[in-house]
Amino acid sequence: MGRRPTVRTRRHGPRSGPPATTATDGVLARDRGWRREAREAWCWGTALGALLTLVDLLRGELDAVRTCCWIALGSTLVAVLRPPRVTAGDGWLASRGLLRERRVRTDLLTRVRQLDGVAPRLVLRDVGGGRVELDPRVLRANPLLWHEVERGARRALERGLLREGAPVLAALASRIDGEGAREVLRASGLE
Repeated sequence: MGRRPTVRTRRHGPRSGPPATTATDGVLARDRGWRREAREAWCWGTALGALLTLVDLLRGELDAVRTCCWIALGSTLVAVLRPPRVTAGDGWLASRGLLRERRVRTDLLTRVRQLDGVAPRLVLRDVGGGRVELDPRVLRANPLLWHEVERGARRALERGLLREGAPVLAALASRIDGEGAREVLRASGLE
């Protein structure tokens, strides 16, 4: 009879996973398109607030209450459009939204699910209850992030922890590898 491997996790605050990192310690990969998308969110939110304020100003109906409403509306648009910042390190993946960061230990994954819909999502869960939800396009656009997730998931699979989602990861790997091969062929002029 095979024995299940013993996995020990340390608790750091209210959730498991490594302690919070700064920009220099432990981050091996990050979403390269995040800054551009965050800047676009700020531009759209600012433009909406400024346009609505300008329309009210030109109509002669601008007052303090309406100005606050337009600023709040522009800020809400920024909050909705701003993508979470995704980073990864050795054995972990983090997604930082406006208010909090969610982490998952990729080497201790237990479940990976793909939620289809208007905006497909990839949901990863680990042994300690950590949960990260992200857009699969982030992994496809950032090979270093994908490498860290795949390496950790492979360790979890070898340990017998990953019980649900190996086919989801295999399909994602196939798609990412196919896109990578097409990019190489396109860059070399062979496509």
